[in-house]
Amino acid sequence: MINKLNSKIIQSRRSTYPRDFNGNRIKDSVIKEILENANHAPSHRMTQPWFFKIFCDHKKISLANAIINTNPHSSESFKKKIFENFEQTSHLICICMKRHKTIVPEWEEIAATSMSVQNIWLSIVNSEIGGYWSTPKYAENLNEFLKLSTDERCLGFFYLGIVNSFSIRDISRNNVNDKTTW
Repeated sequence: MINKLNSKIIQSRRSTYPRDFNGNRIKDSVIKEILENANHAPSHRMTQPWFFKIFCDHKKISLANAIINTNPHSSESFKKKIFENFEQTSHLICICMKRHKTIVPEWEEIAATSMSVQNIWLSIVNSEIGGYWSTPKYAENLNEFLKLSTDERCLGFFYLGIVNSFSIRDISRNNVNDKTTW
């Protein structure tokens, strides 16, 4: 039997965008607990390829400037949006992955890192914290700023922030029976 509470948690997972955050700061101890949950994702051959770089407080400004500096042709509206999103966000988690070329295929390590991110999302269900995983193209331009080695890559940013209230959304899913063959 499946635990109904687990199903409810999984089905309650949602994206919450930085514009919906109130700008208040999440306690570091909460962030550490979320990351501990993320660290319990499965990975083939226990490569555990995920790792995180956390940006909060004044370090968010450094990240915003790095994004803008690696995108010199970006518009003023792009720059404004980056700073507005970062201001509303409590913590930005840079989602990184270390490749183990001789052990497992890259797609398996991307999948394992994605499961780690899913654990982040599931950690904030039924809390005052909202989150959003952004996978912008410019993330690949930040390797030097993030001090990533050649076998590491940035897979995007997970925005975390406190939300005063969540809007009710009725997002319908396609019927799983239409996607299943027995």
